Amino acid sequence: MATTAKPQPSVSKSHGKEQSATDLLKADHKKVTELFAEFEKTHAANKKMEIATEICNALTVHAQVEEEMFYPSVKTALKDKKLVPEAAVEHGVIKDLIAQIQEGEQDGEIFEALVTVLSEYVKHHVKEEESEIFPKLKQ
Repeated sequence: MATTAKPQPSVSKSHGKEQSATDLLKADHKKVTELFAEFEKTHAANKKMEIATEICNALTVHAQVEEEMFYPSVKTALKDKKLVPEAAVEHGVIKDLIAQIQEGEQDGEIFEALVTVLSEYVKHHVKEEESEIFPKLKQ
């Protein structure tokens, strides 16, 4: 379900304070990181499935926002030909892992392995965004 929304300036109100697009994306990153940590601590299969579903849903929405709104603006603003394409490839791998998690059996070793690998990919992706893309946008 593609939207036709155009990238917007980087402000939104939260508790009377303006937030940039990067602040909002960082908040998403933090939330998903917390969900992965909760997944790791949980032992009940049904709770793990519930958390994995929440992770997959959050990442799907986050990726769509980045791809449709954030990355086009970044590519234009930074005249980038490296970071955004790499991020797009990472999104492809993340989407593939999400699909495997959603389509496969929701318990067992493979399920655990898929969520673990997804977590590792997301951590890497977040690190690159927050240490490479976001600082360049602030300059």
